Amino acid sequence: MTDFSKSPDGLIPAIIQDHETKNILMLGYMNKESLEITKLENKVTFYSRSKQRLWLKGEESGNFLNVIDIKEDCDNDTLLIKVKPEGPVCHTGNYTCFTIDNEGDFLTELTHIIRDRKANLNQKSYTSDLFQKGINKIAQKVGEEAVELVIEAKDDNIELFKNEAADLLFHYMILLEAKNVSLADITNVLKERHKG
Repeated sequence: MTDFSKSPDGLIPAIIQDHETKNILMLGYMNKESLEITKLENKVTFYSRSKQRLWLKGEESGNFLNVIDIKEDCDNDTLLIKVKPEGPVCHTGNYTCFTIDNEGDFLTELTHIIRDRKANLNQKSYTSDLFQKGINKIAQKVGEEAVELVIEAKDDNIELFKNEAADLLFHYMILLEAKNVSLADITNVLKERHKG
């Protein structure tokens, strides 16, 4: 049972984790009421210390945190909440409130940016434009980028090769999002093949 009595203000820390990538997204605080609402609504609601009120994460931005699982630590005074985030978590527009310091985390952040461009079409965004043009155009771009990478692989300019590889990876990630498939899904396929 969660123990809110250990803190004089009745608040306990709630660590928010992406259930798919396992990345830590943010830290917030909860009281009894916010935890009950979170469990009832399956969307994370904090107690905001600055606003001095209950705060549904995403109430203004629309970037809700959909609850997958809630666990308590061994002392029952800290929560780990696994979520499926809808859009960026940080108020700065970043995927997480913490610094991205490795390649895998950056690809996760890029996935969320691509997902946001799909959900919130923006006329000035190249990525949104591709989504508006549809799956045939996206698939065509992946094919074009693959051919350009093969051509650069035959030459000796490593910088051009890296740029074409980045273009292919970026467009491949757009194609995955268009098909509602995640990089984690593809990783799982590879893991299953590796077992065989």
